Amino acid sequence: MAHGRFDNPIIATLAGVKDFFRKQDLSDRLLESDRADGQTVIITGANSGLGFGMAVEFAARGARVIMACRRNVPGVVDKVRELSGSDKVELRRIDLSRIESIHSFAAGLKNDNVHPDILVLNAGVALPESRPTESGLEEMFLVNYLSNVILVSRLVTTGVIRPPDKTRHVKRALRPRILFISSDSHQGSSHVDHEQFGTYEEYGITRGMNYYSYYKLVLNTWATELSRRLNPGPHPDIPVNVICPGPVHSEIIKEAPWLLRMILGSIFSVIFKAPRKAALPAVYMCLSRDFESTTNQYLHMFNRKKMDEKVYLPEEGRKLWDHSNEVWARHDPLAEEFMIT
Repeated sequence: MAHGRFDNPIIATLAGVKDFFRKQDLSDRLLESDRADGQTVIITGANSGLGFGMAVEFAARGARVIMACRRNVPGVVDKVRELSGSDKVELRRIDLSRIESIHSFAAGLKNDNVHPDILVLNAGVALPESRPTESGLEEMFLVNYLSNVILVSRLVTTGVIRPPDKTRHVKRALRPRILFISSDSHQGSSHVDHEQFGTYEEYGITRGMNYYSYYKLVLNTWATELSRRLNPGPHPDIPVNVICPGPVHSEIIKEAPWLLRMILGSIFSVIFKAPRKAALPAVYMCLSRDFESTTNQYLHMFNRKKMDEKVYLPEEGRKLWDHSNEVWARHDPLAEEFMIT
């Protein structure tokens, strides 16, 4: 049976507290000169928490920022513009719990000739109990994992995300970058349970916490396989990297029971990092030349680290890739049109 690292939210939060005090070896590597002028950045789940912090920081560094969000929170775009000092910020609707919405979002980018230089897959949910979506898939499985498969696959196969034009004689060809926001809680999770994979099952808060970290291992495994397939040669065309931002003062616990929400919220507000500060390692990974020509790298905040060893097993990556496409195809009649081979 699939299991993650944590099944107790208090223990998971205390692990985050411990991370807060870790030395950050690369914190001085993000420079003021690491700019995003002329680049387009898409961030999923950007209307609050870490995603909001990244939107502000990328916009402040010159990027055109597209906030890809389920809800258009009143005033959120204006707030990013105010904090960043940039008016190159917009919001596009995408509901990652609805496959149709993912297709609509991707089609809109294609129709509007939007080609992101940076795609940050940040959106996620932590649910106190299982919840079915209109497709029949469980919401945390779809939002935290399969929606990323669908979105990235469609953007790559339709040329919305495309490698640099190697026929142009430019000194520095800009490579589009894909960054998955993950969690170091994936360490120690089980192998992917392919018998249970993608099937709907009822669960409560303990199992939900467990699944959160397990799905991060699943996501990291797929991201590693994606990196292999998009970058078969020694020089990556589309770098794919993964990061754990560490403890963030966010709304991830907003659906937890009231008492637990009060306890964890108190810890978050006192110890955990403000979203814009927590966003800095992700901004570093996307803009620094340190990662310009590398792929399948992992940062835990500002520290280089290895992911769980199971993530790197080629046979696990291939099996997960094929099984993910099978599940996708069962729930989406458009799936086969957009699958990456």
